[in-house]
Amino acid sequence: MSVGGRGRMANTVVKAWAVVATVLVIALAGLLYLQESSPLRISPSSSVITSSSDTTIGSKSSPRTNLTGELTPQEVFRLVEGSVVAITSKSAQGSLGQGSGFVYDAQGHVVTNNHVVEGATSFDVAFNDGDIVKGRLVGADPYSDLAVIKVDLPQGNHLPLAIGDSSRLEIGQPILAIGNPFGLGGSMTSGIVSQLGRQLRAVGGFLIVGVIQIDAAVNPGNSGGPLLDLSGRVVGVNTAIASGTGAFSGIGFTIPSNMVKRVVPSLISTGTFKHPFVGVSGIDVTPEIAEAMGLKEARGFMIENVTPDGPAAKAGLKAGNRSQNIDGVQVQLGGDVVVGIENVKVRKLDDILLYLEENASVGQTVTFQVLREGKILDIRLTVGERPSPTGRQ
Repeated sequence: MSVGGRGRMANTVVKAWAVVATVLVIALAGLLYLQESSPLRISPSSSVITSSSDTTIGSKSSPRTNLTGELTPQEVFRLVEGSVVAITSKSAQGSLGQGSGFVYDAQGHVVTNNHVVEGATSFDVAFNDGDIVKGRLVGADPYSDLAVIKVDLPQGNHLPLAIGDSSRLEIGQPILAIGNPFGLGGSMTSGIVSQLGRQLRAVGGFLIVGVIQIDAAVNPGNSGGPLLDLSGRVVGVNTAIASGTGAFSGIGFTIPSNMVKRVVPSLISTGTFKHPFVGVSGIDVTPEIAEAMGLKEARGFMIENVTPDGPAAKAGLKAGNRSQNIDGVQVQLGGDVVVGIENVKVRKLDDILLYLEENASVGQTVTFQVLREGKILDIRLTVGERPSPTGRQ
């Protein structure tokens, strides 16, 4: 679903991937907001999972987890250290940088971030016991910042990690981050879940939704490493930090494990993942917009523009038809206001995006509840496929 709007947040976001010469800092444009005309990109030039069932450790195909409850951080580290890797990405021009990853299954698939592998032609994958093997790219998805590398697993204690349920995380819950900050292999930091449901901008201005905010220290080189709960389950993939200097300042961001469960199997089987696409842009309804539109309450997402021949246009969703200055910004008023999707209440764009990412697939028909000229209408829409980023297939 394309997104357009307004808002500012003075900050920067850094990909936690160590670059050969420098740490690249990405300007954070509305990281925690959905209204932004210059969206943050998780830049492809930055250098800095079907759910495994909980089975008892005993074979190489068994996911690594603890089934009896919480462990100490020391116990978690001993449990997973053999399954966390350092990834050195290379191109014809030499090394691009380092990131992290973890063993996903017994076939040697390793999960990491898209921005760790992007632009690279080969990979060295190093295990904590000193083994280094070559890896090849199996699939990558810039819209979730996830990627999969395939390796021949060396002999040793390199069991796949169990994937947890990120929807069960709570604010304040203890978590652990393991990776290779600044090339320092097998480093672990601890902290808590600071907040849930954050957003990051991906390529093309699209949003990564449901992002986990943490305060465990993550730095360049941590990208792609696992975020773990105290049972040793992966609950996220570390991807970025918010910083004014490029150094960690207490705010890290992690792709939730439930997105890993949804995206990674497709990356393994097809090399890509098809994200849902509606084809509208707009703005969350504010009290000022509600007053200008004659709405009873400031709730919902107002459509300003509809992509020609896109799913929304074919379904009959209406764009704005008159321009008005609202708080110093020109807004296209008069469009449909989305107030529900499949009878799930919509307060703002976050709700639409999260519902689509978690529940809808390309080709599926969903029903939008929209407010038009004072009446609630049901609009049936067939979900499309999000366009590939410019220059990609």
